[in-house]
Amino acid sequence: MAIKRPQLKGLINGVLRQFQRQQEAFLAEFAEHENRYLHPKWLLKRLQQAWPQQWQEIVEANNQRPPMWLRVNRNHHSRDEWLALLNETGLEGFTHPDYPDAVRLATPAPVHALPGFDEGWVTVQDASAQGCMRYLQPENGERILDLCAAPGGKTTHILEVAPQSQVMAVDIDEQRLSRVYDNLKRLGVKAEVKQGDGRFPEQWCGNEQFDRILLDAPCSATGVIRRHPDIKWLRRDRDIAELAQLQAEILNAIWGHLKPGGTLVYATCSILPEENSQQIAAFLARTPDAELHATGTPASPGQQNLPGVEEGDGFFYAKLIKRRK
Repeated sequence: MAIKRPQLKGLINGVLRQFQRQQEAFLAEFAEHENRYLHPKWLLKRLQQAWPQQWQEIVEANNQRPPMWLRVNRNHHSRDEWLALLNETGLEGFTHPDYPDAVRLATPAPVHALPGFDEGWVTVQDASAQGCMRYLQPENGERILDLCAAPGGKTTHILEVAPQSQVMAVDIDEQRLSRVYDNLKRLGVKAEVKQGDGRFPEQWCGNEQFDRILLDAPCSATGVIRRHPDIKWLRRDRDIAELAQLQAEILNAIWGHLKPGGTLVYATCSILPEENSQQIAAFLARTPDAELHATGTPASPGQQNLPGVEEGDGFFYAKLIKRRK
């Protein structure tokens, strides 16, 4: 490239020589900048504090294209039977070692290319979200509450695992409840669907108590950034404390609607301890009749999944049992 202004040649060469001399220091500084990781500084700081050994792997996973996970409807086919049907279409799928209904596609595909999608044979749902059933363990004949239920993936999973259970699905967002109805219809199952605020359960269930409650609490969604990259830039640091307060209020309010001996599974798609392990530790400390199940220890209550390139999303679960008097 010819430089039309000779007087600038010396300046440009000087800048280049300075860059060469200071290249290592410059690149080190750049490596610490948010542009290097495509994450805002406040989030990088929180990830580094919470996960000092894993934060770079988390960031890498967040910047990858997410895998496409499916949930096979066990009431139509076993997972192996459905995989055989999938292979006939030329698509390849892989199972998950921990979640018996989960299949990961080797390459994402349109849902209508999946065998039996319209007939309810399979549902798009991340593997980690499917993990909620591992802890909820719904049974036929039980009255079960799915709180913060939209878009209905977990509601329908409950009804696949326990088709004779009676499920109430509640969400504060009336518009998103339309997706719950759509999923129920496609899968051919029924649930009682209500619009309501989790902080005020008496407004939508009176004094009713449930055998099991699944609370998929509103959260920062920091475990699903690869699916929703805008989260990185729309979320703010101050949101975390506000969300933790909201989660605590919902937990406090809904606990009275769990039967003695009943199970409450608290779940989030967050990977921040303020919303997860710290939230549950604080709840256990102020709730004498709450007992932690084997998903965690008193030192680290709950199970935290981190996002992996070929694994499920970031997700947290804590299983709580209400002591009998």
